[in-house]
Amino acid sequence: MKILLDTHAFLFWRTDALSDRARELISDPDNEVYLSAASVWEISIKLGIGRLSMQGNVADMAAEDGFIPLAINFDHAQLAGELPLHHRDPFDRLIVAQALCEGLVIATRDAALAQYDAPLVSV
Repeated sequence: MKILLDTHAFLFWRTDALSDRARELISDPDNEVYLSAASVWEISIKLGIGRLSMQGNVADMAAEDGFIPLAINFDHAQLAGELPLHHRDPFDRLIVAQALCEGLVIATRDAALAQYDAPLVSV
């Protein structure tokens, strides 16, 4: 399975707040687990405005965990802008677009993402 972590799923992974099932899927060596540049951006913004506190570099943490970086490309950006406004958060919309473009399953707790056609796994 190819899994794209929603931003909160990455944060939950780092703090052991995931369900056992999600932890198994993410730690399974047969699965490819991706972290979007959008999540790194979102975390950086939240750190900068004081809405999140964590030590270390997010990209380094993701690499340590064996996650594959997922850059944002033109197709992702185009589709994110074309998606229906089921979800107002631009980071989540970009993650949905990336999942749809790349054939990835989104690991999330965000029920609003179910309104899109992207496959989801609950964390």
